[in-house]
Amino acid sequence: MTPTRRTVLLAGAAAALFPALPATAAPRAAATPPHASYWYPDSLPEGTPGPGITWRSLKSWRAETDPDLAFNAASVPLAARFTPAPANATARTGQARIQSLVSFGPTASNPSQGSATADYYALTHWAYIDELVFWGGSSGEGLILAPNAPVVDAAHRHGVPVLGNVFLPPAAYGGQLRWTRDLVQKDAAGRHPLAERLVAVAEAHGFDGWFVNAETGGGDAALGAGMLSFVRELKSLAAAKGQRVTWYDAMTVNGSVSWQGALNAQNEAFFRTSDDMFVDFRWSAGSLVSSGQRAEQLGRSRYELWAGVDVEANGWNSTVRWDAIVPKDRAHIASVGLYRPEWTRNHLPADQRGPAAFHAADDRFWTGRSLDPSRPDGTDGWRAPAVSVADRSTVTSVPFASTFNTGHGLRWYESGRVTSDTPWNHLGLQDRLPSRRWVVHTEGSRPAVTFDFEDAWRGGSSLLVDGRLDEPTVLDLYATRLPLTAGTVVELTHRTDTGSVIVELAVATAEPDAPGEIPPYTYLPVTSSGTWQTSAVRLTGLTGTVRAIGVRLTPAGGGGPVRWRLGGLAVRTASRPTPATPTGLRVSAASGGDLRLAWNPACGTVRHYTLHRVLTDGTRRFLGGTCQRAFFAAGLKPEQGERAARFELRAVGELYTSSAPAALTHPW
Repeated sequence: MTPTRRTVLLAGAAAALFPALPATAAPRAAATPPHASYWYPDSLPEGTPGPGITWRSLKSWRAETDPDLAFNAASVPLAARFTPAPANATARTGQARIQSLVSFGPTASNPSQGSATADYYALTHWAYIDELVFWGGSSGEGLILAPNAPVVDAAHRHGVPVLGNVFLPPAAYGGQLRWTRDLVQKDAAGRHPLAERLVAVAEAHGFDGWFVNAETGGGDAALGAGMLSFVRELKSLAAAKGQRVTWYDAMTVNGSVSWQGALNAQNEAFFRTSDDMFVDFRWSAGSLVSSGQRAEQLGRSRYELWAGVDVEANGWNSTVRWDAIVPKDRAHIASVGLYRPEWTRNHLPADQRGPAAFHAADDRFWTGRSLDPSRPDGTDGWRAPAVSVADRSTVTSVPFASTFNTGHGLRWYESGRVTSDTPWNHLGLQDRLPSRRWVVHTEGSRPAVTFDFEDAWRGGSSLLVDGRLDEPTVLDLYATRLPLTAGTVVELTHRTDTGSVIVELAVATAEPDAPGEIPPYTYLPVTSSGTWQTSAVRLTGLTGTVRAIGVRLTPAGGGGPVRWRLGGLAVRTASRPTPATPTGLRVSAASGGDLRLAWNPACGTVRHYTLHRVLTDGTRRFLGGTCQRAFFAAGLKPEQGERAARFELRAVGELYTSSAPAALTHPW
């Protein structure tokens, strides 16, 4: 399914599920916080759910009666992406892929639209990932998880499909065989009703399919046959909707749970009826070779097998037989299935989980010890994805813009000013970020390059170059496929905090001669000062396609320490389109200072919406943003002398131009 077709389907589904209401519609219910959706297949556990847990049956779920679907339905279509010349000579194209199984939060009480903390697994290295699994599920909460919208929107912006998780846990973790039987049940017509339900859930929520993990033991051949029939029907229905199915190597064709660590006769039938398979951690070098051969004998790619790599406990300190999966001296054997890479956040002490510390660890995990994918450290025992797998990019059309917002922060900035001092996270607000971080070309001292959270132009972060400059230094930013016209303009919003530096825009219209080499840049002057400024650079004289964008920083005078930050980058034509104003802004539910807000979508292309509260002195305070058309505002209180709260909602376009506000007054 093409991105254009998917966009139309998502828009049509949203219109059907959330019809426009008049702005005067009165709140109809109490305002409860929306959470990511989770279910049991059909029957519920014995007893009473714990605090904050709601037991639900997937079989009885319907989109039109789901009160949280407006908050949970992703809006960003899956972007197409391309592979530029690799950043180093060891990174391969068309061979091993990366699957990432991530638990972004608990099964229950996982916020639909972010929360008021910067302590979050704000994944940014999407360029190396081919499939993301929204991992989770527990016997006491629910077994089937639909990814929340911020995760899906961020992944789709970077071209990564996201799968929900079906987890039938081992008996040791509370698994009950009746839930497996519930999942594969048939109706009077011989169909599997829950296969249809799963496909409907993915379509309504806007994600890309399901990861099926059946680990509850005790089954027999009849149950094995039932599961195979279920997966076959699920795959057929999913394929018709452009969705995927991944099978976990656990249940065998005879219904028992016996992790094979290989593709063999015990699980081949499930692989044949799925798009790919996660090979359990019990694999060996020999079993991966034979598995790849078996896949190819079936007319499939060996890279449709994910060799499980468990990094939950030790991250980059994990002992991994890398040469059995991605050898350096011959073709890759299989793809890599990373289990729980959010270790990069979780291993940090709770009082040290600031965004800067997290991203330092995450860069180390995905890029390697050198922190420069163009110069891998050959002595590093951790073979980071950037060493073996070429990065991808989705920057293919104009207008394109980024403010280097990672999807969480300590504050919220607008035009360089703080408009909220509350920490936050919301991955749906994440920008398309540079795919290879950080490639620096210089004959002199290499400065540190990081996302910085202490100042920003917009959002929660900016890009900071910090260190001694004694030679011209080129920083690769984006691999692109942007068509050039006579009116193409590149805008840089930047600031020099320390030192004196000459700034130039670097633009390449051809690929480098070899992997790891600097693109053939043309350098164009950019005015620089000690305050935030936006410099517009016309690409006069360049023709064809922009294939890479970067910056060159040259020390002024004798060189020395420099702190230079980039707050925004935009590529546009002469026009700066502004979205239309959203309509129908209303409070759909209220409980004191907790409000559920809804609105009708703005016409035209909208990147996301922002909501501000207007205080009695006219100050605008940022409350939050979302790609959806519903928002939950929590814990609002009257300001002194305020009889009603005033809100403004704006649609934000791809160039971060904002619409005129839709206004709403809510009495206290």
